[in-house]
Amino acid sequence: MNISVILSHPNPASFNHAIARTVCEAVSGAGHTLFFHDLHAEGFDPVMPTEELDRTDCLPPLVRQHTEELSAVDGIVLIHPNWWSAPPAMIAGWRDRCIRAGLAYRFESDGKGGGYSVGMLKARFALLINTLNTPITVEDQILGNPMLKHWKEIVFGLCGVKETSQKLIGPVITSTPEQRSQWLDEVRTLTLSKL
Repeated sequence: MNISVILSHPNPASFNHAIARTVCEAVSGAGHTLFFHDLHAEGFDPVMPTEELDRTDCLPPLVRQHTEELSAVDGIVLIHPNWWSAPPAMIAGWRDRCIRAGLAYRFESDGKGGGYSVGMLKARFALLINTLNTPITVEDQILGNPMLKHWKEIVFGLCGVKETSQKLIGPVITSTPEQRSQWLDEVRTLTLSKL
């Protein structure tokens, strides 16, 4: 299988980076092909320039690389913190620039003046691993887990990915080294279960 792992966290010493290392080791160790991107380390520009709107023939090399990999992979793993119950700006910009109409989805006419989307990604799963400092019960039960709804229903559902699941990890800010070690074990097991 070809697996894309996308990490978005500005601090190389973050727990998100430890999670990404664990996921990458699990994917590679199981003999799969890994495409790993640390968006901050790559210097990915999240801002959509005007010339890219509604066009795919002028994409810069890094954006084109991401779009081509997304079109070819069997699974997608996104690792990022939950900031204000939303993805950080870096990965939101990656979504805007790389999950593109004509490459990840297309619109078809419904014959009545409207339209509908047709997913074009071949990935059979997307796995979200999100860290947070809010208690998970608050994020999930009180706020309704807007992060999962965003990626599962709005993004990957539209693009044809059949299964989108999520692992919420937190609160990280008050966690112990033992708790973090346990979370990494859970991440490894979860990753392997998807492959």
